[in-house]
Amino acid sequence: MSRIAILGWGSLIWDLEILAPHVAGDWLMEAGPSLPMEFSRISPKRKLGLVVCLDPVVGVECTTNVVESTKSDILSTIDDLAARERAPLSLIGAVHSDGLQVGRMPEVCATVADWCEANGWDGAIWTDLEPNFFEYTQRDFTVDAGLAYLRTLSDENLTEAHNYIENAPNQTQTPLRTALAQDAWWQTLKKNGQA
Repeated sequence: MSRIAILGWGSLIWDLEILAPHVAGDWLMEAGPSLPMEFSRISPKRKLGLVVCLDPVVGVECTTNVVESTKSDILSTIDDLAARERAPLSLIGAVHSDGLQVGRMPEVCATVADWCEANGWDGAIWTDLEPNFFEYTQRDFTVDAGLAYLRTLSDENLTEAHNYIENAPNQTQTPLRTALAQDAWWQTLKKNGQA
């Protein structure tokens, strides 16, 4: 029987949602491969807040987390994750020992395939949503641009952005998150529970 890992680093960790019946056991925190990530995606699903995604340009290596799928068919696990993410199948990355490798970044596929082989997994899947900061803002993502964008949010948009970034696992430690930890405005939101 094929063992398939689901890799996570954002909201999947605290909100499996409709994926919950399709996983076995708890998240194995910091058990996955390190992959390049940053909060460089503006998410319509998350009220236009910034969410973490794999970003080969500005991303830094962060350790991922692992939960086992209850299914042994890689295509079924891809379907499950796509449904949870409300994303097309083309935005779910996957590798399998049968030779399947799909994803935006060949280097990520290679890293995950090596990790699977070294850790006794037959395959792995992950959310492969792309950074889209430029498409929304007409600016390249930088830490300063990300901070400036967050300051444009208000009410439920700001609350959603704040909750998402604060709830992300500690090891999803990106340059933006490091800057927010030292940003007086962001810390005031946290302290006052305004967001």
